[in-house]
Amino acid sequence: MTLTLHYAPDNASLIIRLALEELGLPYQHVLVDRAAREQDSAAYRQINPHGLIPAFQTPDGALLETGAILLWLADRYPETLAPAPQDSARGDFLKWLFFLSNTLHPALRMTFYPDKYAPGHASDLRAHMQGEIIGHLNRINGAMIGPWFLGDAPSALDLYLAPMLRWMALYPVGYTDWFDLSRWPALLAMCTGLEARESTRAAQSAEGLGPRPFSAPQLARPPEGSAT
Repeated sequence: MTLTLHYAPDNASLIIRLALEELGLPYQHVLVDRAAREQDSAAYRQINPHGLIPAFQTPDGALLETGAILLWLADRYPETLAPAPQDSARGDFLKWLFFLSNTLHPALRMTFYPDKYAPGHASDLRAHMQGEIIGHLNRINGAMIGPWFLGDAPSALDLYLAPMLRWMALYPVGYTDWFDLSRWPALLAMCTGLEARESTRAAQSAEGLGPRPFSAPQLARPPEGSAT
């Protein structure tokens, strides 16, 4: 099976890279050069008409949206990234996956690009959404039932959440004083655990993420492309 991840360093494609590495799957990665706005090119829009990163090409066609790609991988390679459909934990997995993709991730985007969502009121929107995110993280921290989101083994939820926590600490540059990961001990422990895994080491090398990419992140220094 040929799998191709269209990625930009330290973007949402990082989540999919971590999942592919956790699964041990061979895949190609193709840079989408954000500095050149390649995501807006006609060639890339043929793959992802929304102009967003990532896009993931599979024998079933191109998949878009981070949550959808994670769910496809989890179902194609069962009992590694998610509980099986008949497992009693499947419901919890699904409700949190959709919360991360539909609620937390969009809230984070609003803090990054407030002018797109509230022209003329960017600072107000950013402050409001940061407060919302703090509430979300409080609930997530309280819901974690072990060293990983669902207990004793990492799942797609951890792979989705850790990069978002990284971005909260880094972006927008100059507007991150609201965020302190130590406020959420369960999330900090999860990030530290993920940093010890081979999947993270592979992502560090491919995207220049630094020595502690989730628990003490630094701006990426990728070998190719640009994170912004």
